[in-house]
Amino acid sequence: MVEAIIWRYRVGSPWRDLPAEFGPWQTAWKRHRRFSEDGTWDKIHAELLRDADEGEGIDWQVSVDSTINRAHQHATNLPRSTGGSVELQESSRRAR
Repeated sequence: MVEAIIWRYRVGSPWRDLPAEFGPWQTAWKRHRRFSEDGTWDKIHAELLRDADEGEGIDWQVSVDSTINRAHQHATNLPRSTGGSVELQESSRRAR
């Protein structure tokens, strides 16, 4: 099941497109959901990090590419600029 879940996230496909060799997609989905809810994934992740850190297997250097860090156009809290000043926009509304 873990291999099926890893495959699904690596490929980015929907659960229903899981290859038949992994078994029913519903089983993989239910197991993933259960592991997420009860904290199993967090425990596994913490243990893997602890083991790798003790063995000096992790290089904590991080590189972020701008293609990963894109924000949605509505993610900002700044007002939208439509070009032109507010006075020009208001006067064009009055002229109608």
